[in-house]
Formats: sequence, structure tokens, C-alpha cells
Amino acid sequence: MESEEGTTEITTKMTVENQDLGFLQQSVGVFMAEYGWYLLFLCVGVYLLIQHVSKRRTSPEMGGSTHVTAEDPVSVVRRQEALEASRRRLQEELNAKAAQFKERQQALEEEKRRQKIEMWESMKEGKSYKGNAKIAHQNTEEASSSAVLKPRTDKKPLRNSGFNPLTGEGGGTCAWRPGRRGPSAGG
Repeated sequence: MESEEGTTEITTKMTVENQDLGFLQQSVGVFMAEYGWYLLFLCVGVYLLIQHVSKRRTSPEMGGSTHVTAEDPVSVVRRQEALEASRRRLQEELNAKAAQFKERQQALEEEKRRQKIEMWESMKEGKSYKGNAKIAHQNTEEASSSAVLKPRTDKKPLRNSGFNPLTGEGGGTCAWRPGRRGPSAGG
């Protein structure tokens, strides 16, 4: 193609090659190498700031609460009164139980004091006080216990006739016997 002036103009076509992201990887690598720590601290700070703001927004205790309750004041007052009545009833029950416990404790202390006086008087007279104390103790247990006592069962004696665990006699499948008492054999 010649132009009118006589110069030849050469046109070259630029071929579009397969462009990859290599240049982007290089520029990001350089940026991260220079400013990586700053970027990390900035991200952590932004995350903490977002967490703090979201906690503040959702907590109703703070003054800037955006949560609006749609309950009517009458139901709130009724609920509070019911809660107060329940607390009052529980407190009365607790006070009644405490009074009963105190009365029982005083009765027990009075009974112990009476027993001590009886023991002292029986000692003055020269009588044995142990038998009287056992009888009085049984009477106080029966009188002071409000729960039903289970009858005691007879327990078998620990020693059976003829049973010696060291000799292996008198029962069981174990037949261990102690060794000889002489000096050890060997030399």
C-alpha cells in the first residue's frame, strides 16, 4: 500500500496472545511483601470492630437499644405480680421449715439436758447411769424421729465356727496355706 507521498506504510497486526494472571500475581506478591503485616492487623481490627458494634446493637441492657418490645404494660405488671407472689409463697414455706427445724433442735437440746440431769442424779444416788441412758436414748429416738424407722435385721456374726482364712479350713474355694517357717533352702 502506497500512499500518495510515496512512502510505504507497513501495517502489522498485533496478535493477542493468551494472557494469564502472571502480572497480577507478581504485583500482589510485591504488595503483600511490603504491606502484609499492616494488612493483617487492619483486617483483625476491622473484624473486632464489627463484633463490638454488633454486640452493642443487639444487647437490650445498653441505652442505645434498637429492640422494641411490643408487650402491653398490663401483661408486664401481671407477670411481675405473679412472680412476686411466687417468691413470697416460697419464702413463707422456707420460713415455716426453718421454724420447724428450730423447734426440733430445741426439743433435742432439751432432751439431752434432761438426760444429763437424770444421769447426774443417778450418779449421786450411786446407781449405774449407762443402762438408764440407753433406755432414755431409745425413748428419745422414738419420740423425736418423725420418719418411720426400719426394723433392724439380725446380722450374722463375722466369725463362722471353724473358719480361718489363713489355714484354708472351713469353707471357700481358696486353699492358701502359709509356707514353712524354717530357713530358706539353697545355698
